Amino acid sequence: MATVDRWLLPDGIEEVLPPEAARIEAARRQVLDLFHRWGYEFVVTPHIEYLESLLTGAGQDLDLRTFKVTDPASGRLMGFRADITPQVARMDAHSLRREGPSRLCYAGSVLHAQPRALSTSRSPIQLGAELYGDPSPASDVEVISLMLEMLEMAEVPDVHMDLGHVGIYRGLARAAGLSGEVEQQLFDALQRKAVDEVEALTADLPAELRGMLRALAELCGGRDALEQGRARLAAAPADVQVALNELIEIADSLAGRFPGLPLYFDLGELRGYHYHAGVVFAAFVPGVGQSIAQGGRYDDIGADFGRARPATGFSTDLKSLVTLGQARLDQAVSGIWAPAEGAGLWQAVQRLRRDGQRVVQALPGQDAASAREAGCDRQLALRDGNWQVAPLAS
Repeated sequence: MATVDRWLLPDGIEEVLPPEAARIEAARRQVLDLFHRWGYEFVVTPHIEYLESLLTGAGQDLDLRTFKVTDPASGRLMGFRADITPQVARMDAHSLRREGPSRLCYAGSVLHAQPRALSTSRSPIQLGAELYGDPSPASDVEVISLMLEMLEMAEVPDVHMDLGHVGIYRGLARAAGLSGEVEQQLFDALQRKAVDEVEALTADLPAELRGMLRALAELCGGRDALEQGRARLAAAPADVQVALNELIEIADSLAGRFPGLPLYFDLGELRGYHYHAGVVFAAFVPGVGQSIAQGGRYDDIGADFGRARPATGFSTDLKSLVTLGQARLDQAVSGIWAPAEGAGLWQAVQRLRRDGQRVVQALPGQDAASAREAGCDRQLALRDGNWQVAPLAS
């Protein structure tokens, strides 16, 4: 029988060892404290639930990334969460049932059957914030601003933002009366900026609509892309104009709040097209192929849970945030080494712990070398009948 390396983990599944685990936990607490200061309430969602609920409102991509198992109690198909956002949407629509705006946040591990990219983890720690109950661009500006403040706090360098609005393409495709198959083909071609394919797929459309759909492959870049969009989409239907105006309003607000932030616009950006309903956004840094934080508006996802609600939010991988950030999100590991026994020692150790000190008590046979391995830089020493904190002997 072949020997099995029992310590091996599946591809893309990682364990986190000290002190990295301490850094991740410290970052989690600090980010959740930031969300709290903005008024976002923390929720905890189940790791596994019935598949129908877990995939509600989500596209095929999430279905492919979800591990599926059969519940032995009910015989129904269940899934391990690959994205926490639909679960939080269910909480807002079904469990909380608030009438006004609701701000919720979360942090928890997710599991992917397939990674987002070849080099990414299949077990990220997803962290995010969602704002429900308000359809205005002000909500989008708030969640994007919160995302950017989070990246600022972590001191992630060279962040730049991509912004788009799926309503622009959706409105033009609706006006053109495209069949589902052609709309999907055109969607794929626009994502690849395949201009020749876009021209072929729109060849039979009226000249005005054909020109506007073809323009989407070219309307990308800095602020001038928005101005060009105004001109080249001037004859577009009203819903397209509304989407473009929303994108411009959000861009203006972000430019005022974060004047040094590079903004990139893509009017043909269709990230999450089958899931999102409005503005879509993502943060990137040089040298990292995938976005480091992303989100958008996904109105009415709660309809399948019994109550449609406007919604917008973002998420990030906490482990990537810690890896990319330059801030000291962790606290320096230090502590006090206490001997294994001694008169009055227990009371002295407990007083220090109650005062917030980290105290590691020796086990039989341990010495100063063990103290340094445990991350201690001081020791408890008995002097004149009293236990006192002193530098660790070299």
